[in-house]
Amino acid sequence: MKIICIGLNYKRHAMEMGRPFPDEPVVFLKPDSAILKNNKPFFLPDFSSEIHYETEVVVKISKLGKSIEPKFAPRYYDEVTVGIDITARDLQTKLSKARLPWEISKCFDGAAPVGKFIPASSFQDVNNLNFRLEINGNVVQQSNTTDMIFSVNEIISYVSRFFTLKTGDLIFTGTPAGVGPLRKNDHLVAYLEETPLLDFMIR
Repeated sequence: MKIICIGLNYKRHAMEMGRPFPDEPVVFLKPDSAILKNNKPFFLPDFSSEIHYETEVVVKISKLGKSIEPKFAPRYYDEVTVGIDITARDLQTKLSKARLPWEISKCFDGAAPVGKFIPASSFQDVNNLNFRLEINGNVVQQSNTTDMIFSVNEIISYVSRFFTLKTGDLIFTGTPAGVGPLRKNDHLVAYLEETPLLDFMIR
């Protein structure tokens, strides 16, 4: 399986980063070793002093697909959750300034915590979903998927032009405004609507 991630996909996040809205989805991949499941703790790595959270809605691909038209995209996923795209911001900034690939800043072990998956049919429209992240009881990110630049269906259509989507693949659909640092002993709880789906500690 693979983890497909979309960068700069929320309008307010692009604005807070001082970046123009992309004309096409910004795509990068994480290895399966980045997945952190079952609310296991995330251990701060020794190679970065600036580890950030980026909360995202995650969809799970349910069947094989290639070159999928947007209108048919809902046939290719049936579960959703929330996840965190954990980022070594200092490494990302350094590598970006040097115009070098920045995979090591986002693809390290445990850098993709994912919550409990629930049926997409639980919601009327995944393109109109409230979600939020609380750290130590305080809301640090809160948004709705209507703020996406590219919808879930558009993302699936776009990435399937380049990668055959397989059952179990995950798509991280982008983070809203409000990204920030993680610290030891932080307690993270992420919600879709009012349902907590991810609950873990930083160690």
